[in-house]
Amino acid sequence: MLANFIRHIFPKTIDNNYRGNAISLILFIPITVVTVARSLIHIYAEDGGAQSIATIPLDSYSSGAAQAVITLMALWGLSQILLAVIYLTTILRYKSLIPLMYLLIVIEYLGRHFIIIFNPIETLGTAPGATVNLIMAPIALILMLLAIPKKAS
Repeated sequence: MLANFIRHIFPKTIDNNYRGNAISLILFIPITVVTVARSLIHIYAEDGGAQSIATIPLDSYSSGAAQAVITLMALWGLSQILLAVIYLTTILRYKSLIPLMYLLIVIEYLGRHFIIIFNPIETLGTAPGATVNLIMAPIALILMLLAIPKKAS
């Protein structure tokens, strides 16, 4: 079972043949769209989404500190858009990597959750990302398992 799991996470041949459950493939598309959208917000929003979305109280920071947070948000957006390019490439050309992409999503969202636990950020409210981080990891895990074909190939 573990060998089958590893073989489908890291296939010998990377191609456009998807053999998993269709729901995992279909739901990977809106996940990719959301990844693109959030990255563009972090890059192009005046506050990088820090205060307007994540409720980080930038207006209580010095201008230099606020700008540092905004710049870090934009840098994070760049990382997210690069990940979105990989997701889009997977959808268009390398669907056999869908299980691996879901594993990356699980790691990303769990990593965010644990980083925030150990390095909390002062906010004025609950940022939407805090809730999404908790629900996205188990959803992605389920979708990853569904993306792995039941029959050995």
